[in-house]
Amino acid sequence: MNSVIEKRIELKAPVSRVWRALTDYREFGEWFRVKLDGPFVAGQVSRGQITYPGYEHVKWEAVVQKMEPERLFSFTWHPYGIDPKIDYSKETPTLVEFRLEQTKTGTLLLLTESGFDKIPSDRRLEAFRMNDGGWTEQMKNIEKHVAQTP
Repeated sequence: MNSVIEKRIELKAPVSRVWRALTDYREFGEWFRVKLDGPFVAGQVSRGQITYPGYEHVKWEAVVQKMEPERLFSFTWHPYGIDPKIDYSKETPTLVEFRLEQTKTGTLLLLTESGFDKIPSDRRLEAFRMNDGGWTEQMKNIEKHVAQTP
């Protein structure tokens, strides 16, 4: 089984615009559908509440890893941690990385989520499958977001 999700999308917006959509916690919340408690800070935990229909009971918790302006934004989290009865904190989190590259027409956004091989085997496949589909949708969401709000 593959242990890395990879998505790429070409956005018709400058790198600075895409960077803002990714790292301004309010903007991130709009397209990702999560209400975050405060700004992203490297090395700190980001908390909030998912607002995606059907998943409103899910809490958002991620540890911001890197914020290299207009190049790399990354965080770790517990993928598809949607069962309130399960304590996911003992699991090794996956690493989500957003890389930005300038192109002639805008920005190439590369997303990778790695580390699924460390997820407990009983939920590894489902976590991978759900996040693979989820990221496909989120790439469309950020594309719409930067197109609609320059």
